[in-house]
Amino acid sequence: MIFLEKLIKSIRSAAVYNPDVQASPSCILWTDRDRQWEAIIPRLKTEMPELFVLGEYVPEKQEGPGIWLRCVLAGTIEGLKFSEKYLPVFYLPGISRQDLRAVENCKEELKPIAELQYRGVIWSQINAKDWTVLAFLKSDQGGLGLDAAMDKEAKNAMQLSLYRLLDEDVELLKGKRLDKNFFNTLLTGGDPIRELLQWLDKGEVFKEVQGENEWKAFNSVCESQLAYNPENDGAFAGFEKLAKRSGAWKTVWERYCEAPKRYPNIPGSIRNCPMPDPDLFSSEESHGGWPQWNEVQEDKLRDALNGLNNLTPDKARIKIFELEKSHEQRRDLVWADLGFSSLASSLEPLFNLARITQESLVAGTISDLKEGYLQWGWKVDRMVIEILFHVDSQKDFEAVTTAIRAVYLPWVEDFARYFQKVVGLEGYPEIRTQAPLYETGSTGECVIFIDGLRFDTAKRLQELLFDSKVTIKENIIWAALPSVT
Repeated sequence: MIFLEKLIKSIRSAAVYNPDVQASPSCILWTDRDRQWEAIIPRLKTEMPELFVLGEYVPEKQEGPGIWLRCVLAGTIEGLKFSEKYLPVFYLPGISRQDLRAVENCKEELKPIAELQYRGVIWSQINAKDWTVLAFLKSDQGGLGLDAAMDKEAKNAMQLSLYRLLDEDVELLKGKRLDKNFFNTLLTGGDPIRELLQWLDKGEVFKEVQGENEWKAFNSVCESQLAYNPENDGAFAGFEKLAKRSGAWKTVWERYCEAPKRYPNIPGSIRNCPMPDPDLFSSEESHGGWPQWNEVQEDKLRDALNGLNNLTPDKARIKIFELEKSHEQRRDLVWADLGFSSLASSLEPLFNLARITQESLVAGTISDLKEGYLQWGWKVDRMVIEILFHVDSQKDFEAVTTAIRAVYLPWVEDFARYFQKVVGLEGYPEIRTQAPLYETGSTGECVIFIDGLRFDTAKRLQELLFDSKVTIKENIIWAALPSVT
């Protein structure tokens, strides 16, 4: 359970009472003389619809003066609804329990709610003192019972990092010393590299949600660890450093590559930065951090694939092997994960297609053709599907289609003509003499008929079923000719 959940549970538990000796409380008062909890109230409101704040009249924020809170309690505020499961909680910033005691002498703004201390209940420590952040962390009587430092610096850091503390797992905090260093680490997010990537991705939006202290701490950490100050150096310099991937920034790049889709704006921002001029020795190592370099390589590959149209099948295969050697490392770049290297990705199955089609099926009897296709021929058809899977733009589709036709079309045409020739000599296999397609199943068995299930597609289905721990039994037969549904 995280800190936020523990806090909410503690506040709501103040409403627990003994019906044998007590009357049901009407509300929960939350006094906070030093306003220690005020910074997290907006977050709490999202989790506690029954939470209301004493202050200026801002009803859309569930905030208002004492008389308005009385109306909330009476249920006379039009359009205001909250769960009846929980008592309304009235947060009183700058007000202590003692401020409410003398009803006649308390401040005018408190008089409308002062008597609620008798009708309701105050969320307080067992010694009747207000809950401070430190007390809630340390106390083992209603608090969390954690080892929190009590020095001034620790208290200041604790207060500044309270918002970050909300999402910490309390179980993981047990056994830790919650001192200045711990809270300062929380203040910078506990993960400066992740924070930096968020800053590079979100820009000013990231800065706006940071408090002044968090932003200063973030800049300080970046400067000490990465020799980069977001405030002074700006995001533009950060994108260049990220793309160059040198020194400490190599770690930043590696973190980005782990989950690039979390930072959708980074590729476009790097693309707007001037890239170092490539030369004859430029490679993935020197320019792999720049999406524009990857785009240039994709353009070159597209032109090369389109050029296969004028080559013989054997020469087209040799060219495909050369292209694979030149572009295979780009599949390991982050741009492939983001879908920016469609042609480099399609090149792998294209390479396999070229390799497999070096061997011909044009030989032997019908039985020989069948065995050859069952052993490896089906992989040719499978590679065609895999090639097309990687491309989505029309120009990329045209490029890979040209490459496929250069090596696949001659192979499959030769196979088809030879198959026709052999059938003319031997006849087509008799379907009716073969075993039934399936045996009668037991009760509860489901038989699925798939119209037009090609053999290569069936092999893929077999792989998926096998991965799902399904027992598979093959029964391979010739299809009817002509096909009949």
